Amino acid sequence: MYKIARQAALHVLAAAALFTAVPGLAQDGTIYPLDAPAEPNAIPLGTGGVEDQPASETWFRQWGDPMARNITTATLTPFLPEPEKANGAAVIVAPGGGFRWLSLGNEGWEVAEALADRGIAAFVLKYRLQPTPESLDGFRESMNRMFAEVDESSDDSQDMEPPRRPRWDLSNQLEDAEAAYAMILERASEWGVDTSRLGMIGFSAGAGLTMHSTLHSETMDLAFIGPIYGGMGAVEVPENAPPMFNVIASDDFLFGGQFGVVESWFNAGVPVEFHLYQNGGHGFGLGNPDRTSNRWFDAFIYWLDVNGFLEASPEA
Repeated sequence: MYKIARQAALHVLAAAALFTAVPGLAQDGTIYPLDAPAEPNAIPLGTGGVEDQPASETWFRQWGDPMARNITTATLTPFLPEPEKANGAAVIVAPGGGFRWLSLGNEGWEVAEALADRGIAAFVLKYRLQPTPESLDGFRESMNRMFAEVDESSDDSQDMEPPRRPRWDLSNQLEDAEAAYAMILERASEWGVDTSRLGMIGFSAGAGLTMHSTLHSETMDLAFIGPIYGGMGAVEVPENAPPMFNVIASDDFLFGGQFGVVESWFNAGVPVEFHLYQNGGHGFGLGNPDRTSNRWFDAFIYWLDVNGFLEASPEA
């Protein structure tokens, strides 16, 4: 479907922007090689590899955050709450990175730890990615080139409609999400998960994967979704769509004055909460200093609580 493919492709621009030098921040944005960190709790999902992958998985650090690219083996890492805090709710966490890398620290592990601290079992999905050049220089150049092309195409347009981006097949990523969901169902007793309160949140491209899973998966029955600074284009809402908590900042270039996905949920009569923050930019994760978007996580937890996702139903 054009609208859905277009929405998922919006996150490619987000990925490119993170590699574009920003005045005053260029030093902070330098890409540094990083040895692969230990991931002792990562569980392979067994979904296969990536076709035509020219390089092995490598890690780098940017903005102080660990990131991985050329991921060919999908994994799921549980972050379980202390037994005395556990409430049975669970969330699949999908980091972003334009489907070319994953911001596993800022949008994965840190978010999962915060969820676990609130008594929610969190599962970081390290999904397969599109191939990128083997060298860091080649990687940086490819992303800057893509961003420059999109930027040039948008200079000639005065309307608010974002320019068209490349469209990618997300079948690998959807398969990884479905495998993660199935694994959590299978091990729900072991992990203390109430499967009727299992949702998914994602950031940037991860928000795109969250939405793609909601719209296209025939095996995932999510209790709720939380696309965080994802594409805002209108979609066709399925009959069994879950409640949605949606967050974006007005100075995020993915916003562009659009409310399409929120309007789609509202017009379909499905519960939706939308937070448009004054500032925060893109890729803020749990938050950056002195931005109004920094309270989104507290709002999300409150939304979960008010909607009954943090306590078992009487018949459970």
